[in-house]
Amino acid sequence: MIVNKPLVLVLTYLYLLIYILLSSGVILYNKWVLSPKYFDFPFPITLTMIHMGFSGAVAFFLIRVFKVVSPVKMTLEIYITCVVPISAFFAASLWFGNTAYLYISVAFIQMLKALMPVATFIMAVMCGTDKARCDVFLNMLLVSVGVVISSYGEIHFNVVGTLYQVTGIFAEALRLVLTQVLLQKKGLTLNPITSLYYIAPCSFVFLCAPWYVLEKPGMEVSQIQFNFWIFFSNALCALALNFSIFLVIGRTGAVTIRVAGVLKDWILIALSTIIFPESTITGLNIIGYAIALCGVVMYNYLKVKDVRASQVPENISDRIAKDWKLEKSSDTFTPNNSSDNNGGGGGGNISSSDMNVDEEAPLIPSSRLSHFGRTQLSK
Repeated sequence: MIVNKPLVLVLTYLYLLIYILLSSGVILYNKWVLSPKYFDFPFPITLTMIHMGFSGAVAFFLIRVFKVVSPVKMTLEIYITCVVPISAFFAASLWFGNTAYLYISVAFIQMLKALMPVATFIMAVMCGTDKARCDVFLNMLLVSVGVVISSYGEIHFNVVGTLYQVTGIFAEALRLVLTQVLLQKKGLTLNPITSLYYIAPCSFVFLCAPWYVLEKPGMEVSQIQFNFWIFFSNALCALALNFSIFLVIGRTGAVTIRVAGVLKDWILIALSTIIFPESTITGLNIIGYAIALCGVVMYNYLKVKDVRASQVPENISDRIAKDWKLEKSSDTFTPNNSSDNNGGGGGGNISSSDMNVDEEAPLIPSSRLSHFGRTQLSK
């Protein structure tokens, strides 16, 4: 088969452009819907529930009606012990992240998101999936200092909005770590459709209790603007973003999407100041964010370096010794692929190097990467 390299390159850049546009569009759209100065729908839990309900319904039709993909063999024990806690932290990360739009600007939110690798590293060390290292710790310290400087330079600094955003970041980091600890150790892999099929309805249920307590009374007494096409298009954009992340990872890789994420953050900060004039940026904001990004780039470099080191092929002497032992022990040689021997729940396991590439992707907001995306990346 002849591969048209220019066409592949064009398609790759097209997918990256679609990802950047959708990611930026969803963030700006959510801010516009929630902001009292614009559409004035100050109910972030309700908006999150609309997203989860719409995504779950689309996933149900794609799996059960149109048979686009087959559902994963999900047992009740795996659902309760794995899917439920992951869905809880996923719902919390979206809830707190959307609530932050009511208090702080889009530009400042993007600067705070530089804390994502710090949160992921802390949660990974606490859960035992990563080890505390001096070089990584110094990078995390650099990121934290940059975010502090950026926060100090924020004109419209709001403690409540900052706490909501930081809490949402740590909830998302814990969701990523739990996905590795719980689902992947069970041998269960979910693509974007099956992920939404199982997680979105569960997240919707988790949001019902805070919605009933915090937002339902306010919705009963206030004059709400409920435009069907506004909320439908908003939910559609959020769904398309999930699929675009899967598409970009399958076509390029985690490293490329990290670089695209950095570019997207700068574009989004610039656009937010144009679309929302009240979102002003100071020189101290830029300096602090630049320092934080230096730490993020160094952190990504270390993680990619670790992944490549774990994929170094064995030397010739080790290979000869292994072949000699195999010949002495058996007349027939059956390759032992550890990633396929612990199957269960549909789909093979993911190698540790692939888990590092996926789990340590701090610049992808609310990323749900699939087994198929990782497989294409490893190939």
